[in-house]
Amino acid sequence: MCIADQVSAALILVFLAVVAASVRGDENECVYTVYVRTGSMIKGGTDSKIGISLQDASGKGIVVSDLESWGGLMGSEHDYFERGALDVFSGRGPCGLSPPLCKLNLTSDGAGAHHGWYCEYVEVTTTGPHVPCSQTLFYVRQWLATDAPPYQLYASVDGCAELPGGYDHNRRLVIGDSSASM
Repeated sequence: MCIADQVSAALILVFLAVVAASVRGDENECVYTVYVRTGSMIKGGTDSKIGISLQDASGKGIVVSDLESWGGLMGSEHDYFERGALDVFSGRGPCGLSPPLCKLNLTSDGAGAHHGWYCEYVEVTTTGPHVPCSQTLFYVRQWLATDAPPYQLYASVDGCAELPGGYDHNRRLVIGDSSASM
C-alpha cells in the first residue's frame, strides 16, 4: 500500500472515530490526529519510542508517552519513524483545551539499536463534538539524540507567546521556522 493510500485510510479512520464519539455522546473527549515527518538524512530514523505533549495558551494539555501504541494508523507491519517517512497517529483525549494548540514537546526514550531521530515537523488536528476544528503545524527540525547536537532526547516548540490576536479557526497555525534546515 502506498503512502497516499495509507494516509487516505488514516483519514477515513479519523472520520469514523469522530462519528463514533458523537454517537456515543462522549462530549469530554476529542479526536487528536498527529502527522509526524521524519527527516530524510542518513540515520534520521529511529527504533525508539516517541512521546508527545501538546498544550494550549493557558497551559492545559495532553500527554501521550508512546505515539505508536496510543494510535498508530499505519498498520501492524509498519515501521514507524523511519527516514523520510510521514507517519499518522490518531487517538482520543480531553476536549477541555482551547484552540489552537501552541506548544509541543517531543520525547524519545533513547532505546533501540538506532536511538537518534531527526524530526522535520509535527502537524496536529483536533476536533470533537461542539468543538471547532483546530490545526497546528510545528516545525521541529531537530535531532533527538545523545550523539548529535543539541545532544538531548527531547525537542520543544513553543509559539504560545506569539499567538496572533483573534485566531481564525479556519486557518492552520504555523509555529517554527519553515525555511530553516539542518
